[in-house]
Amino acid sequence: MLATLIRLLGDFERAEEALHDAFLAAIQQWPIEGVPASPRTWLVSTGRFFAIDAMRRRARHDASLATLADALERQAAANREGHEDPAIEDDRLRRIFTCCHPALPVDARMALTLREVCGLTTEEIARAFFASASTIAQRIVRAKAKIRDARIPYQVPQHAELSERLEAVLHVVYLMFNEGYSTTAGVQLTRADLSGEAIRLGRLIVELLPDPEAIGLLALMLLHESRRSARTSETGDLVLLDEQDRRLWDRALIAEGTRLAQRALASRRFGPYTLQGAIAAVHAEADTSDETDWAQIVGIYDVLIRSDPSPVFELNRAVAVAMWKGAAEGLVRIEAILARGDLAAYHWAHASRADLCRRLGRRDEARASYTRALVLVKQEPERRFLERRLEELGTSES
Repeated sequence: MLATLIRLLGDFERAEEALHDAFLAAIQQWPIEGVPASPRTWLVSTGRFFAIDAMRRRARHDASLATLADALERQAAANREGHEDPAIEDDRLRRIFTCCHPALPVDARMALTLREVCGLTTEEIARAFFASASTIAQRIVRAKAKIRDARIPYQVPQHAELSERLEAVLHVVYLMFNEGYSTTAGVQLTRADLSGEAIRLGRLIVELLPDPEAIGLLALMLLHESRRSARTSETGDLVLLDEQDRRLWDRALIAEGTRLAQRALASRRFGPYTLQGAIAAVHAEADTSDETDWAQIVGIYDVLIRSDPSPVFELNRAVAVAMWKGAAEGLVRIEAILARGDLAAYHWAHASRADLCRRLGRRDEARASYTRALVLVKQEPERRFLERRLEELGTSES
């Protein structure tokens, strides 16, 4: 609804105010008059009415608002309440492309999109960027002002302009999916609404522009989403990949994701998303963790790290090496990453080191790394997982 109001009103803050007023009106009227047949249409229509009314009241101070209010009223008359606007389906996609406009600085694009499209809080975005909440808030305010003052159009760009914005858009969808697949903080491990919306947007992008990396990203998301039901226990606790009941994996999503990954790879113009999708496909092919082709996964990580260097990818590669060649081999690589200072604040780096130390019988070192990971973790299911690991180690070397 917010995305639709931004399109109709052409302004983020005006749309937010309109939606607030519409919800307030619903709280007051629906208990008396009943819920309308199409609540979303009612709220959008009511919000637009309040916005037009507010602009007319303010028009005595700014004559341009009267002209804008007239235009919005004519537009509203052309789309009477009760008829769903066919553009609604694509409004979040329009919003992503607007937030990722090249006129905005890169850091502002990312912060604005994660806030306005993904619904992440300023604090969550700050953690993702290792920045303060006030810095992120300033970026968002400046980006909104730039969109308003530069009259950046609220639309999906023409085909010729798509490519220059595609990378930023794909990155936002990727971050949106990741937050849904494994939340950065809170009581839940996952947010199905975010990952589901990211997949929906991924499908729209592929339909709009079937670029190999867009296809690869969709493949990656589908393959990861296929594991959702196996990733938590009945009590909501985290279940690691090698302990998951693979009978719970969604085979339809795996089949679709694998086909898309193969299609993207066949283009020979693939990048990091396609390579990550290929790794997910290798996992999906194995009936058990022991049957996984870890050598192939390490090889794909080698290509991925050359094309997109990342300490997180190095960490994942080190874990794959441990599964392939043994815990000692993987531990050497993880300790090298931590010794460089990379991922010092990333709890999974310390948890991975702890796990390999545990497997090697180095229990005091494992205990120290699990304790460090616990200090850094922000999510409750992961916290409970680490606490269980510590309990299993006991209190002294044996």
